[in-house]
Amino acid sequence: MSETRPGGRLPVTVIGGYLGTGKTTLVNRLLRAADGQRLAVLVNDFGATPVDRDLIVSSDGDTLEISGGCICCSYGSDLMDTLMALPEQRPDIERVVLETSGVALPGMVASAVTLLPAYRVDGIVVMVDAETVRTMADDAYLGDTITRQLGAADLVVANRCDLVDEASLRQTLAWLATQSPAARILPATRADIAPDLLLGLRDAALPRLSATLTTPGAPDAASLYDSLELDVPANVDITELGQRLSAPGTGVLRAKGILNRLALHVVGQRFEIDSAPAGARSGRLVVIGLQARLDRRAVEQAVQASLSTSLRSG
Repeated sequence: MSETRPGGRLPVTVIGGYLGTGKTTLVNRLLRAADGQRLAVLVNDFGATPVDRDLIVSSDGDTLEISGGCICCSYGSDLMDTLMALPEQRPDIERVVLETSGVALPGMVASAVTLLPAYRVDGIVVMVDAETVRTMADDAYLGDTITRQLGAADLVVANRCDLVDEASLRQTLAWLATQSPAARILPATRADIAPDLLLGLRDAALPRLSATLTTPGAPDAASLYDSLELDVPANVDITELGQRLSAPGTGVLRAKGILNRLALHVVGQRFEIDSAPAGARSGRLVVIGLQARLDRRAVEQAVQASLSTSLRSG
């Protein structure tokens, strides 16, 4: 059994956002950078989310076979039926990416997914257009939907940052932080995001940094991110560490660690602790953030402070 399927449950990443934010580009980038993972990408409509033609190996009705072992399915209005049938039809699939329509509420979609015993929600990513999001949020018809989309996010991708000036971008990113207080905000251009920042947000498995921080076809993508690996002493207080790494000001987009037979996952201002997979190497922490924004000293201080807390409580 793959390490991405503890208990046999497939991890699902829900991607939401209003129309025109760049979800199509993001889905194609994920398929190009699957790095050997067998993804199932579920989209509401092939017409609304076309897959790049050079990726398609074959087509069979509402299913496209993608190079690299991935598939893309159109679910229309039958999302739950599609999800229930998928594990039996494609037992080789390791991970599901579910792209919602522009008017859907990704939080509600994620809640529906949790009702299916074959799946677990691995994260909610919401895309916005940095140039239009504040205007769209003020729209009398769409504003409430956009606000609710943002409120459910683990990670907000502010796309098309190249279309706004620096002052406007700072204001938009600050506004997004108020709308998604528990999420990390990730600026982007042309949806150029390292897959490791989007997939496996709550997985126990540590990210394969060297394989996923560079997006194929975009040689400069790696320069957007910084990563840090630390050996963590056995007597660290894992709860304290999670609280400190998820606090504002660290610059941490994502962190994972296997510590004392427990797995720590940090995404935005949320963190989770669960059992580590059997045989996982303990005492290692991996942290990812944006270049020039990841505060290495703050991360190291968080580890030291958590160690001190553990020693004091002992």
